[in-house]
Formats: sequence, C-alpha cells, structure tokens
Amino acid sequence: MSRAAVALFAALVVAVPVTTLAAESLEVVWHPSRLALGSVGWTHVTSVSDTAMVEGAVAGRPLRFFAYAGGQAAVVGIDVETRPGAHPWRIAVVEPGRIPRTAGGRLVVDRRQFSVQRLTLPRAMVDLDPATERRAELEREALVTLHRTITPERLWRGRFTRPVAATEPPTGFGARRILNGLPRAPHTAVDYTAPAGTAVVAANSGRVAMVAEFFFLGRLVVLDHGLGLYTLYSHLESTAVAIGDRVDRGQTIGAVGATGRATGPHLHWGVQLGGARLDPLELLELPISD
Repeated sequence: MSRAAVALFAALVVAVPVTTLAAESLEVVWHPSRLALGSVGWTHVTSVSDTAMVEGAVAGRPLRFFAYAGGQAAVVGIDVETRPGAHPWRIAVVEPGRIPRTAGGRLVVDRRQFSVQRLTLPRAMVDLDPATERRAELEREALVTLHRTITPERLWRGRFTRPVAATEPPTGFGARRILNGLPRAPHTAVDYTAPAGTAVVAANSGRVAMVAEFFFLGRLVVLDHGLGLYTLYSHLESTAVAIGDRVDRGQTIGAVGATGRATGPHLHWGVQLGGARLDPLELLELPISD
C-alpha cells in the first residue's frame, strides 16, 4: 500500500466512528411471498425510522415507500403481461448516523389463466378511420403520460372499497379479447354491470387527475392516490368532480353509463401502479388499514 493510500485509510478511520461500521441486517417481509400476473401485494421494511430514505425495485419497477407499522412499506404491483418466473428485487436504506443497508433476492411471479372473450361490434367501432385512430392514439398517450406522473406523497388511507353497487360480480380482467374475429390487447380492467345512473364512488381518497371523454373509454374520471397509484372509472353517463378536486373514499364521482365503445351500461374500473396494469379486485384485498 502506498503512503498516500495509508494516509487516506487513516483519515477515514478517524472520520467514521467505529460504532457505525457494525454490520446490520435489513429485514424485509413480502406479503404474500409470491405473486401472480396482475396481482397486488406489499412489502414491509421493519425497524427503520419514518425519516429513513428507502428505495427499491422489483421486476424492473421502482418501489415507493411510506411510513407504516414501525417501519416503511410499499405497495407492489405485477403487470398483467410480466414474464412469469423469479424476478430480482433490491431495497436500500439510508439513515443518518448509520451505514447504508441493503437487501435483495428474487420474487416468484406465477402464471395465471385468463378467459377469452369473443365480441361482435359495429365495424366503425373496430376498424377506425385515420382521424379516429389518431384521436384514440392521442388519448392513449395522454393516459400513459399521466400514469408516469408520480405524486411524492400517499393520498389514500385504509382499505379500498368497490366503486359501484352491483348485484353481479365484476368480470373481464386479463381477458384476451377477440373483436369481430381479430385478437386484441388484453382487457386491463374489470367491468361492473349496473343500471345507467347508478352512483360511482371513489375507491379511496385522492385527487382528481383527469376528467375527459375518450373514443374507447367514453366519459371518464382518473384519480391519483399518490406514489404512482391511479384508479380509472370509465363509460360514465355523467361526472360529479373536476380536475384538482380532493375526494374521500366512498365519495360520488359520477354515474354508470354506456359512453364510448360499450355494448351496454357498465363501469370499466382500472388500476395502475407505476405503469403496471393491475387487477382491481386485488387492490380491494390490500390489508393495509391505516
């Protein structure tokens, strides 16, 4: 070792108290321990302070943490088209007066069987003219841009609630749709059948991020729940909120309708987390209760 290297090492030893160099493990718990396509879960980093900086990622998507139960937690979402198998995860914690701590491993993502839906629609709703196709693409891009916008704080609290009172169970998430004999992208929402005019409510507290009328989705409302979590309510007959409004869980935001490309009155309810398209029914089972 050169004299310069020896001097640098000595300076570091003096500058860093020996007590901060003790190896400390980072405890990370996954709920559940494995997920499936479109699933929602959460991870809990225990015994870290509310002010610690916690960062991480799983399956190539960032995790966004918030203070919870004596540590920090993050909601985990697996996109419906993720490749099944073991995906790497890594979490790092930085706290004042302590050396950075890291943990990593692999989270198993299981396959999931989805239904196939064959629908026959008017040709004008499937084979779009150039102007309508351009409109639909601009609307899709607007949603993609919105879902990439991350509000840095959590706006939701407690359990999520179903957005509409309906007697029939919702259907359709992940369904491989065949329209007029041609395969289309998977359906990334659930559909609640309900009479036109039935109240649609916010699944949890948040901020109204979009109110619009799209070609495919019809009249819609998008709520931002913070930390990259969004819920979408579409085919609405009417809306009862404006962009920027703060809403509470269970607050009426619109009414069931059949606007856009719809064969009858229903609510199309979607969930995205950091761009991952998730099964909304899984969000209803998220057990974080504060």
